[in-house]
Amino acid sequence: MAVIEITDLTYTYPGSTKQSISGVSIKIEKGEFTLITGPSGCGKTTLCRCFNGLIPHFYQGEMKGTITVAGLKTADHPIYEMAKHVGLVFQNPENQLFALSVEKDVAFGLENLGVPREETRKKVDWALQLTDIYDLRERPPHELSGGQQQRVAIASVLAMQPEIIVLDEPTSFLDPLSAKKIFEVIRELNRNLGITVVLVEHRLDLTAKYADHIIIMQDGKIALDGDPHDILRTEEARLIGVGIPKATRLYQILQKDGIQLDTTVPLSSEDMAKLLKEALTNK
Repeated sequence: MAVIEITDLTYTYPGSTKQSISGVSIKIEKGEFTLITGPSGCGKTTLCRCFNGLIPHFYQGEMKGTITVAGLKTADHPIYEMAKHVGLVFQNPENQLFALSVEKDVAFGLENLGVPREETRKKVDWALQLTDIYDLRERPPHELSGGQQQRVAIASVLAMQPEIIVLDEPTSFLDPLSAKKIFEVIRELNRNLGITVVLVEHRLDLTAKYADHIIIMQDGKIALDGDPHDILRTEEARLIGVGIPKATRLYQILQKDGIQLDTTVPLSSEDMAKLLKEALTNK
């Protein structure tokens, strides 16, 4: 069952003559972990803004096509209504943190929806504990590290308990280790709570292994769409310029050199190590 369905979507920002996205049609199934990637300027962020109604309600411009999210056509429903179903985490967490304490930031969305105080308290505590920042609840967000701020941003979305979480390069300001921790939190939310995750990210070495579905964009269009194991092994994906995982590249090199491994293409170093171990054991 598709929780996000976009058909022939084209969008041009106000004052621009160039289409930011053109003829985009995709389906994302309920409970999937979908990875969207592609070169800078290919339209990834614009697509994210469509999922929760920022386009067309906040960013005006010219939009053609249809976007249906959680059974609602975004063009017919205001942003505050879409926010009950879709949570968006921005690239820079500082853009969505503004309160004097972590706790107040996480509660902000619930308070704006008029959620009763006791229910708000329970949901805020739940989100803080889930993202492992409960001990920081009274700290001012601007005093936190980048990784901690990102967890606060994620917690503020989780507290709303949306069906879908959209994350637009949420770890672009973090080192690989901190980024890995954030991605592991996101994957656990997807697995344990059944939340549909849409992650925009270029660091495929860190993220490809979590994805059930990958979409590669180029020049505002969908270039490739499907299973990560199938898509990332193709020459087309490499030529587009996305960062093919090193384990996948090594697998391809070994295959060309006549070293036959299991047909499952590895997406991480852990997968590659397992394949090599099995090959040596069976040799």
